[in-house]
Amino acid sequence: MGCGSCASGGCGTKEGSAVSGCGSNGTCGTGGCNKMNVFDWLSHMDVPASQKFDVVEVKFKGGRKEYFRNINQVDFCTGDYVVCEMASGQHIGTVSLQGELVRLQMKRKNVAISDDIHVIYRIANEKDLDKHTQAMAREMPTLYRTREIIREMKLNMKLSDVEFQSDNTKTTFYYSSEERVDFRELIKSLASEFKVRIEMRQISLRQEASRLGGLGSCGRELCCSTWLTDFKNISTSAARYQNLSLNPAKLSGQCGRLKCCLNYELETYIDALRDIPTVDVPLKTKKGTATLQKTDIFKKIMWFGFEKDTNWYPVAIDKVLEIMELNKNNVIPESLEILTPEPERKLDRGAQSLNSDLANLDKKYSEEQKKKKKKKNRNGNKNRGAKPPQAATPSNPQ
Repeated sequence: MGCGSCASGGCGTKEGSAVSGCGSNGTCGTGGCNKMNVFDWLSHMDVPASQKFDVVEVKFKGGRKEYFRNINQVDFCTGDYVVCEMASGQHIGTVSLQGELVRLQMKRKNVAISDDIHVIYRIANEKDLDKHTQAMAREMPTLYRTREIIREMKLNMKLSDVEFQSDNTKTTFYYSSEERVDFRELIKSLASEFKVRIEMRQISLRQEASRLGGLGSCGRELCCSTWLTDFKNISTSAARYQNLSLNPAKLSGQCGRLKCCLNYELETYIDALRDIPTVDVPLKTKKGTATLQKTDIFKKIMWFGFEKDTNWYPVAIDKVLEIMELNKNNVIPESLEILTPEPERKLDRGAQSLNSDLANLDKKYSEEQKKKKKKKNRNGNKNRGAKPPQAATPSNPQ
């Protein structure tokens, strides 16, 4: 049923009155008015009235959705307020989905299509909406008063939300507890004080967080209160696979349990870890014993550190496999970078000695060339500095 304080007027704001909520006139991005919305990607398809699926999905407070039959074949639009049949009385909700997508949703949730499904009476008129608004106004005072009664009776339970039925004949109390609670006396006390039919519904901590909403550590609204409907088991192994620090303060969500987003990328990490070897023992090298410090899963790089050395050295996975194979064969490589054992390196030196005579000849001829150039330069400088010969003067004959 929305947030009760949106600026679009859909949560009880009357026409002509002051706009409630954040003041953005229905264009806010918090998602409070669009909680658990579904995009109808088949809405542009025209289906004959005889073939149209007559079950409609209706959304209530807290994102709760139920299915009702449209026996009168009324044309609804998404967001219309409708009066629905309940087990006792009637309740007002908003149309969230209709058509063939409802059939797919019911199949996914294993909801049987039968005549036992409740029906939609009509589109809510102004009188129905006024009565519904009055019922919603009773929820917060009832919540505070019920918490006081629970405190007086010293019951080990946490009351999180209260929902009044639109006809004021039934009230549902949502609570969470880690143990079984005997609330028979509580029901008698609440029924006598509020004069309505009482229903106590126990919910898990994840469902409680989804109903109350909030912001996660990522800065966005909680996934469970906006789009996530299936709560799967999450274990600490999901954090280990992703190399996350096992810090309960960082891994826990608003509900106090492990974050649901730990499962989002888990399959990708598991696929990437298949190519990464398990290093149970340190790697032995002549430089020392190298211990695994961390693994970069997607870059396929493993970081090792030596004893009494604060630096970490990156090693590719293929080299790690080679070092592990050498250690199994009792061969110790030079270091993490140089994997060639000592006997093989001697062969390499011998191969280099075969070509040493060629290197010596090149060196010899290069030195001779340098000497010749220096000699020429010296001779040229001497010729430039010498004085030109003087012409002989003829002697006078006597």
